[in-house]
Amino acid sequence: MELEVKVNGEQWMLNVAPADVLLDVLREHVGTKSTKIGCERGDCGSCTILMDGRTVRSCLVLAVEAEGHEIVTVEGISYEGLSELQNLFLRINAFQCGFCAPGIVLSATELLEHNPNPTRHDVQEALAGNLCRCTGYEPIIEAVLAAGRPESGPGQGETP
Repeated sequence: MELEVKVNGEQWMLNVAPADVLLDVLREHVGTKSTKIGCERGDCGSCTILMDGRTVRSCLVLAVEAEGHEIVTVEGISYEGLSELQNLFLRINAFQCGFCAPGIVLSATELLEHNPNPTRHDVQEALAGNLCRCTGYEPIIEAVLAAGRPESGPGQGETP
């Protein structure tokens, strides 16, 4: 089947099988490597993408369901280096192993797009579908809060 989809600003015409999962198509045909293969059941958030601006677990979506949609992976959130949010994650040392980072960055990106000044509870809710085994989530939450309140948020003045 032919699939026409926009990924990270680039239009793609792909030949996919009806049972192909979007996660596999993004990794194998498009070449995005930030979309991780984790649980393959939608539980861990490692395969999170933005589809038309909303977070989606790409392991749960058939590739054909992406027809005509716009997909953004971590590779596509900023074309001019790292986004402000990604820089805050670095400055605060929010991640350790980094396996969960793409899903968390995209979940936080969606949150901040719709709610630029989130509460701690808002951040926890937005990140609830992302499993991080290393950090205990505190530095991740700090970074997202700092992105929402750059003038007074946690982590100001910290260096990596």
